[in-house]
Amino acid sequence: MALKIIASQCTMCGACEFECPNNAIRAKGDIYIIDPKECTECEGQFDKPQCATVCPVPNTCVKAAPVH
Repeated sequence: MALKIIASQCTMCGACEFECPNNAIRAKGDIYIIDPKECTECEGQFDKPQCATVCPVPNTCVKAAPVH
């Protein structure tokens, strides 16, 4: 599973990009995106996903819906 960034809530502050231990977050246009192939939700590294922890806007970095 991976996290995603709710584009309409992203303020482009950049906090998430620098905190991601997997370098899974990057700017794309006027928002940040999370590469689902690189995102591990910080499992095995931190108790909580770091992007969600540092994001100044609550509920902006959230679990992505599974793709079927």
